[in-house]
Amino acid sequence: MSIKHVLVVDDEPDICELLEITLQRMGIDTTTTTRMTRTIELLEERRFDLCLTDMRMPDGDGLELVRLIQDRYPELPVAIITAHGSIDTAVQALKLGAFDFVTKPVDLNLLRRLIDSALRLGAGGAPESAQGSGEGAPTTNPLLGRSPAMVQLRNRVARLARSQAPVIILGESGSGKELVAREIHRLGPRAGGPFVPVNCGAIPAELMESEFFGHQKGAFTGAVRTRVGLFREAHGGTLLLDEVAELPLPLQVKLLRALQERAIKPVGASREEPVDVRILSATHRDLAADVAEGRFRQDLYYRLNVVELRVPPLRERHEDLEELARHILARIAGEWGIPGLSLSEDALARLRQHPFPGNVRELENILERAAVMVDGRVIDSSALDFPNCSRAGTGSGGNPATVMEGQVALDDHLAEQERRALEAALAQTAGNRTAAARVLGLSFRQMRYRLKKLGID
Repeated sequence: MSIKHVLVVDDEPDICELLEITLQRMGIDTTTTTRMTRTIELLEERRFDLCLTDMRMPDGDGLELVRLIQDRYPELPVAIITAHGSIDTAVQALKLGAFDFVTKPVDLNLLRRLIDSALRLGAGGAPESAQGSGEGAPTTNPLLGRSPAMVQLRNRVARLARSQAPVIILGESGSGKELVAREIHRLGPRAGGPFVPVNCGAIPAELMESEFFGHQKGAFTGAVRTRVGLFREAHGGTLLLDEVAELPLPLQVKLLRALQERAIKPVGASREEPVDVRILSATHRDLAADVAEGRFRQDLYYRLNVVELRVPPLRERHEDLEELARHILARIAGEWGIPGLSLSEDALARLRQHPFPGNVRELENILERAAVMVDGRVIDSSALDFPNCSRAGTGSGGNPATVMEGQVALDDHLAEQERRALEAALAQTAGNRTAAARVLGLSFRQMRYRLKKLGID
């Protein structure tokens, strides 16, 4: 394995010496310089595996160097060393393509992790699994589809995986925002660390601080043991803030500080603890409108929205329907232990005429219901059942996502009624699923589908 070589650019000799000693202890060669002109010469003379640069130089600045490296040496990761109070400048550097940043005074543990992450990218571009997002895209990539929108999305995901910049993923409900976040994590240098998704709308407001930052034993009534919190669980990896628009304003203040300081303070603790987490967030809402109406902090919005990534709705990529349907049906057959299923031409044609307000999640539900109802191995159009909420969303030009969300309370009520009926039948038959299916007038396949859907063991 070849020895890595890092270029350090800083006008403070003490910082250069500190970084050089740290890198040498990591077995990494170092070249240091204090000037922009010499930096350009060094970049032309030899190849480096990472550039660490201060924001200020006698004859230039760090942002100018980030732009130059992105233009001439796009495969070279560049990380910014910035003053403690210059987070806005660091965020600007991330927008320009910097890999990450570290603040002065430099925390050596965070610096080592940053260097390790950057060097894992290697000098050869994105990880192999991210290469070739067009016609020869690998089948291992879970972002399926050959439409121009999906090719562009895969290309952007591969590029964003090479950075540590916060990304906000926008898209309608059911379009696959979490899947995109997982792919950014999988293709990046944090792939060996944890991926921790959290639905911000599913946590009670009074428990949010403890859930995110953890708490000490005895910090409040009911705190019978120490909890590490989601940030600690994601240490060294990625934390996905799904439905980030649902965060209450008091927690937004604390979250902003955690992002700026790269440290958290558990409830009941006396001091902050450093934490190394990449933040991705996702929402189907218009966050800019929420900021304008005072529901979301502007400073947090700009901190999370360093890079914006839009996931296309399914109606914008109908040419991907056949590939998606094949993949979903193969998964269903594998999970249910049944022979492979396929769609007839008329069924596929009917799917292509549907607007899919619920996106890929709706397609999955439609195909699961069809797999339950069909007798053979071919699903024709008569087996496709489109839910009423989907048809309602196609009418008077209303927002399909809003229509889908309006069904939540009713869907929950119906699911609870179905759960009670299934559990009663299972209790009546001493857990015999075949007998319980007969009691309810269901086929065994229908029974298994409903049990799986409701999570009944």
